Amino acid sequence: MNKKIVLLAGVAAFALLITGASMLYKDLSAGRTPDDLQVSQATPAPETTPAAGEEQAADGGGEETSAQAAPDFTVYDADGNAVKLSDFTGKAVVVNFWASWCGPCQSEMADFQQAYEELGEDVQFLMVNMTDGARETLSDAQEFVAEKGYTFPVYFDTDQDAALTYSVYSLPSTYFIDPEGNAVARAVGAIDRDTLQTGIDMIFPQGTDE
Repeated sequence: MNKKIVLLAGVAAFALLITGASMLYKDLSAGRTPDDLQVSQATPAPETTPAAGEEQAADGGGEETSAQAAPDFTVYDADGNAVKLSDFTGKAVVVNFWASWCGPCQSEMADFQQAYEELGEDVQFLMVNMTDGARETLSDAQEFVAEKGYTFPVYFDTDQDAALTYSVYSLPSTYFIDPEGNAVARAVGAIDRDTLQTGIDMIFPQGTDE
């Protein structure tokens, strides 16, 4: 009898855990505006095992954790030319993962467009489309951008290299990378203009002086 009670309690606890995890995933996927940016622990886990020192830095927590080098990836421009994240070393970079079917992604696009119009000469925007060829096609993404009149730089992750390298599990996701190529902060979920500017100020403090 006691074994049955313990077994039932265990099953109930497991079910509660699964439900909680599901609710958390839905919350992230819904594009909830984060209260603040995740700072210093922004570096996504690369596909290769990090060195011991790097792993300790990533897990240390707190703002004292030093920024980590952002893993490189390859995406493609509208003409099919390969573009690497490392091509922009020396500039502050904002990487945004998005898809045209993603409502939360759409909700923040106007703010990214405004930021690009104001700071695009000094800050490199990489609007990385999750082009999987099924749910999101190249034509779908291009038609969406053209219809909305967005002029920020759009790149297509047709090889899924960027998504896999950064373990993107929720859209939209945004990374803020400093001129030295370090991932300084990230945000999972839709962000507003103020939060976007906060991230930009972390990698390009002069951006608000102009």
